[in-house]
Amino acid sequence: MCLAIPGQVIVIENDDALIEYGGLRKRASLRLFPDVKIGDYVLVHAGFIIQQLDEEQGKELIELAEEMAFDDC
Repeated sequence: MCLAIPGQVIVIENDDALIEYGGLRKRASLRLFPDVKIGDYVLVHAGFIIQQLDEEQGKELIELAEEMAFDDC
């Protein structure tokens, strides 16, 4: 199964953004969403930003992802 991961843009360099995922930082391409700005919340899949989120959606999805990561299944 493939998942899109929510994160927040912390740095933009050329066509890439540095995204923070709960303390981890990875690069993602801005090719599909060139208007994304620092501080925006986004969904990333396969190294590409695939959706821009509003702040409420972003925070909610990040919280949900963190809960899933620490679930005792």
